[in-house]
Amino acid sequence: MNTYKPADIRNFAIVGHASAGKTMLSECMLVCAGELTRLGSIAAGTTASDYHENERERKISIQSSLLHCEWMDKKFNLVDTPGYLDFISEALGALRVGDFALVVVDAKAGVGVGTRQVWEYATQYDIPKIVVVNGLDKEGVDFEATIAQLRQFFGDKIFPLSLPLNAGPGFNQVLDVMRTEIVTYAGDKSGKFQEVPATGAPLDRVAALHKEVIEHVAEADDALMERFFEEGGTLTEDELRAGMHKAIQAQTIIPVFSVCAEQNIGVARLMDIIAKYGSSPVDRKDVPANNTEGEDVQVSLDNPEPVLFVFKTMNEAKFGELSFFRLYSGSIHVGHELYNADRRTTEKIGQIYLLNGQNRVTVESLSAGDIGTTVKLKDTHTGNTLCSPKYIVTLPKVQLPHPNIHAAIELKIKGEEDKLSQGLAALHAADPTFLHTVDSELHQTIISAQGEMHLAIITEELKRRYKVEIDLTAPKIPFRETIKSKGDSKYRHKKQTGGSGQFAEVWMRIEPAPRDTGVEFTNSLVGQNVDRTFVPSVEKGVKRGCTEGILAGYRVTDVKVDFYDGKMHPVDSKDIAFQVAGYEAFREAFRAARACLLEPIHNVEIKVPDDYMGTVMGDLSSRRGKIQGMDSDRGVQVIKAQVPAMELYRYSTTLRSLTGGRGIHSETFSHYEEMPAAMQQKVIEESKKAREAINHEK
Repeated sequence: MNTYKPADIRNFAIVGHASAGKTMLSECMLVCAGELTRLGSIAAGTTASDYHENERERKISIQSSLLHCEWMDKKFNLVDTPGYLDFISEALGALRVGDFALVVVDAKAGVGVGTRQVWEYATQYDIPKIVVVNGLDKEGVDFEATIAQLRQFFGDKIFPLSLPLNAGPGFNQVLDVMRTEIVTYAGDKSGKFQEVPATGAPLDRVAALHKEVIEHVAEADDALMERFFEEGGTLTEDELRAGMHKAIQAQTIIPVFSVCAEQNIGVARLMDIIAKYGSSPVDRKDVPANNTEGEDVQVSLDNPEPVLFVFKTMNEAKFGELSFFRLYSGSIHVGHELYNADRRTTEKIGQIYLLNGQNRVTVESLSAGDIGTTVKLKDTHTGNTLCSPKYIVTLPKVQLPHPNIHAAIELKIKGEEDKLSQGLAALHAADPTFLHTVDSELHQTIISAQGEMHLAIITEELKRRYKVEIDLTAPKIPFRETIKSKGDSKYRHKKQTGGSGQFAEVWMRIEPAPRDTGVEFTNSLVGQNVDRTFVPSVEKGVKRGCTEGILAGYRVTDVKVDFYDGKMHPVDSKDIAFQVAGYEAFREAFRAARACLLEPIHNVEIKVPDDYMGTVMGDLSSRRGKIQGMDSDRGVQVIKAQVPAMELYRYSTTLRSLTGGRGIHSETFSHYEEMPAAMQQKVIEESKKAREAINHEK
């Protein structure tokens, strides 16, 4: 493939809600550019993007796919991303390295929750958006209604640069606003077309739209705005075209294009616009970074020293670990040694590939602004920066959303702990939104993901790739035990079995401490009743009681403990005796102090369309949720609530069911508070039964 200047490269992420047609749009671009000879099919599992086994089985995108082609002497690096929010990290990585976002919206379904999410992320990354309305061959589609909805959610800069002339079954004609032409596409999915000048009503429509286009374009450039007023509200065609690129960058116009990706209609003209007016690396030639002192610096496109960002890693059986990267400055070649600024190690670049899904083209080098992949890096992961040892910087990492669904792993076959650990570590390295922890308190391995499907894919990968069979169960809730009043005890430990015995007597007072302060142990001993060397022994006993729990086996918190007196024996008193006495004295005092259970409470933020507010609020009430506030944002209600953690198991699945897949939520730990008495008793009884079952097995 040719070597391209940064100005001739178009890096973009194809994003949008699930099933909007992103993969087929990518497929069309490759067909139009001659990279593919014919259009693949999602149903048949023959698209370039969705080539992984689980993608073919489920008929959805799970991984982002890097594709490339050439159009009008420009190189397109496009990243086809999954639409399901379970795999949002894939879209975030693509948006992080893209120079603009191609947002695909289904003409029938309209703006989905996934559309809004990727739009927000693209805005955070400060990259322009271009919108594609896809599926205009479906029965009953209403393009004008879709445009109105887009403007409702994303503002009045939304503007169609192509319009469907015969939307619905048989759709094959598009009105090109910029060229004032009617474009008729072939019915063989080749993307080929014929064009004729617009006449009659279509010409009148274009004339009206041209005036609006001119206003949007003039708004982005002071000189053009001045010309606009001088010429009585108009610009020449040359001025209009010259200003379009800047207007898209400034988002004074957010262009919308009409396509049907299943039939390859409208895609070629979309590619023309991308080639002529789309963002290039030159539009963001300086990107923020940090140097070795942590100071803010800028990595410039024309810096001769190489700096690249790894935005995705993927382990493939045939090639090993594949690292996807964008080169922000300099150039790299096979054999180049770079420094990993995050891991502080040196990496050698082996082979360099350009990808079209699973098809790979080997190249010897890449230049600034380009995107490629390499294999078998020793210790480089998603989010790492590789750079010249002469110019060490770290590029900002992708801020990933917190997981909102959790499950505990149970191995079906004992003894496979090492295989499980290796598999979990590898899956996290490839997908940082998937987390796993070993909870030493609850004795469970907990995996956390972005949704039900995400969990299912993780389970499948563990089985398929790492040969580990698991079951998923509900995670235990880390309840806490505390007290509501003062308590005291005097406990004597005496043990005589011949020879040296054990003797210790501990007098103890306890009282409630402020919430979230833990356990405070003090002694107020006076006189010589107890040698001070036994104070640490009593404290060890108390700590053991706090760790084991008194009521239901959960850790004790928010208690002040005072060891104020006791007795000892000159021969039989020893460390172990005072540990036992401290432990039992604490348990007695705890039971006398109106002990209770605390439960974790989470902050929950829920985004739902207006239509589902009542349903969601009713469900929250049934979960003992407390509403903290509500906001409205362009037809979407944002509910902030506090909900007990025990009521949130797989809540994301329930929310999607209640809202037809249009509701999303996030949750974070807030605080502990006392559990209702009836529920306390239930938890205590369940804990007692569990302990009895364990003892019976022993």
